[in-house]
Amino acid sequence: MTTPTVDVTLLGESLATVSAIVPTDQWPVWLQLWLTQLAPAHSPLNAYEMSLQFTTDATIAQLNRDYRQQDRATDVLSFAALEDAPLPPEVLATMPVNLGDLIVSVETAQRQCAAHGHSLTEELAWLVAHGLLHLLGWDHPTEARLQAMWTLQRSLLAQVGLSLPATAYTIDN
Repeated sequence: MTTPTVDVTLLGESLATVSAIVPTDQWPVWLQLWLTQLAPAHSPLNAYEMSLQFTTDATIAQLNRDYRQQDRATDVLSFAALEDAPLPPEVLATMPVNLGDLIVSVETAQRQCAAHGHSLTEELAWLVAHGLLHLLGWDHPTEARLQAMWTLQRSLLAQVGLSLPATAYTIDN
């Protein structure tokens, strides 16, 4: 199988903050490595596109309120394009598959990394990996499924040389 390609559109009012610690050209590299490991079968071309927005608590709270009826900030929102009607095979054979949009609150990420004892880079990568799994159809309606996602996220982070302390993100905390 060929190595997947991913075209990532980076945006958001907190992008400059994130770019100071993770160069903008690093995100597509990480996402490509993660897609290689995950090996989704959504695209016969093995070509994907998505947007990744780094934002504030105010912006993500508004999106959370508008789309999930939750009146609060959250760490990451995923809007999967794959949930829409599938494209015809003749179209899939000619263009990248749009995975959707990820929105990450940098302010929430800053609080969470401080609470869990790791770097902002690690927290942002953790949240983007989590959001990517949601874009690919993963969900966590049970603690067992959440633990499975977290295990996979740890594997994805290891793929790019990052890790979280064993005490970060466990069902007990």
